[in-house]
Amino acid sequence: MTTHTRSLGTTGPQVFSLGLGCMGMSALYGEADRAESLATVHAALEAGVTLLDTGDFYAMGHNEMLIGEALRTAPAALREKALTSVKFGALRDPDGNWSGYDGRPAAVKNFAAYSLQRLGVDHIDVYRLARLDPDVPVEETVGAIAELVEKGYVRHIGLSEVGADTIRRAAATAPISDLQIEYSLISRGVEDRILPVTRELGIAITAYGVLSRGLISGRLTPGHRFAPGDFRSFSPRFQGENLRRNLDLVEALRAVAEGKGATVAQTAIAWVLSRGEDIVPLVGARTRERLAEALGALDVTLDAADLAAIEEAVPADAAAGTRYPEALMADLDSEH
Repeated sequence: MTTHTRSLGTTGPQVFSLGLGCMGMSALYGEADRAESLATVHAALEAGVTLLDTGDFYAMGHNEMLIGEALRTAPAALREKALTSVKFGALRDPDGNWSGYDGRPAAVKNFAAYSLQRLGVDHIDVYRLARLDPDVPVEETVGAIAELVEKGYVRHIGLSEVGADTIRRAAATAPISDLQIEYSLISRGVEDRILPVTRELGIAITAYGVLSRGLISGRLTPGHRFAPGDFRSFSPRFQGENLRRNLDLVEALRAVAEGKGATVAQTAIAWVLSRGEDIVPLVGARTRERLAEALGALDVTLDAADLAAIEEAVPADAAAGTRYPEALMADLDSEH
């Protein structure tokens, strides 16, 4: 298995080639098994996947407490290598509804205090606002995180789902290690304006949604029914004709994957890995079985002919439907 490391930017920590996105262990993708979730985090750490990604609003703190338990029960040697990446600022109500984002400096410090407690750590490795707060200049939000860095509560400043202009403004305020943004074979908007800016400024990318929430995992079929509360039950790319068209792309990708002796998911992850040493894919594995499959992507080498075949199978902008419902697309500064 390939074990080289990638860096979260010129100022960021070194991490394994993949990170573990832990959101699905608590929220938005149906029921998860707590014991299996903990075992999966431990298995990831044992395999050298040191970057654990969460958000303080994932099931209203549940995910952070889950990761805190996983770290607390992991062998000390593994616990010491773990890196925590935390998104903050998304506002929820008791019914689970979304009500905006809060990037005010006082709120930033408040959110951090609660995250440190739930995670059971004395610092957060990468801290970032989940979405840009339209009412607060990004300079103020980043400045508040920079104060947390100065006090040792945060190691590195990250960004999430922001566009090129916001990235430049943030980087002019304080050193930015990493931008977290959706990037996959069928979500490639980052390539036009954002990647050139992050590479100019030495900012790495942690790519979430590398399997597009399971859409290009190779395991979905037309007419699949999702559990109530599952994000995909109302996500445009999983609806009706959109789903059928997108699964046609998956079948075209499957032909390439089989030629490589790999699964569709492994090929899709390997494609993201091929985009550059500054890109760290986050895999949303909720079980040890899915984690093992994702790790297999590290052994898939894509040459020029493979990449051309993948491009033919899944051309840029070929996906049917937007990556979020219309109401949520308005929150994405990266789309502007």
